Amino acid sequence: MLTIPNLLTALRALGVPLFLWLVLSEEQLSWAVLVLMIAGATDYFDGKLARAWGQESRFGELMDPAVDRLYIITVLIAMYATQVVPIFVLVSILARDLVLAILLAILKSKGHGPWKVTYLGKAATFNLLYALPLLLLTKSISGIGADMAYVFGWSFAGWGIALYLWTGFGYARSGFKLLTVKK
Repeated sequence: MLTIPNLLTALRALGVPLFLWLVLSEEQLSWAVLVLMIAGATDYFDGKLARAWGQESRFGELMDPAVDRLYIITVLIAMYATQVVPIFVLVSILARDLVLAILLAILKSKGHGPWKVTYLGKAATFNLLYALPLLLLTKSISGIGADMAYVFGWSFAGWGIALYLWTGFGYARSGFKLLTVKK
């Protein structure tokens, strides 16, 4: 339980309230972007190190995607509050996560475990975790840097949102399939 990969996941979780405080103080947006960059790096390294060092754990398997979801939701709410992303982005991602959370609770009550994270699910999270800091950066810098952050940010966001919704549909479909299979 007490491993470097799990500590990285826990460190990433502690960054959520720090990020929120930095964004809502609005004068600290560059620091908020740095927190997101560190979160993205720890998200990459916790899984990589766990597999390389044979330190995979049930805690990490459950906590890593939970912290990812927490970051995505917190970041989107903060970015909507600061007018970086429109409401449709916030609502579509929140709706996807809410539907899957309800379905997961039903599945667990029937004795099924959580879904295995798919490669496309990881790609969706990757795209969103890269898009969100870039979009936030457009509020803290100006000139060509802001223009490039905007273009790349929305490019990652477009793919990330599409993949996030697509994988959500896939997870839901497999969940409903499990519920309809007779034991």
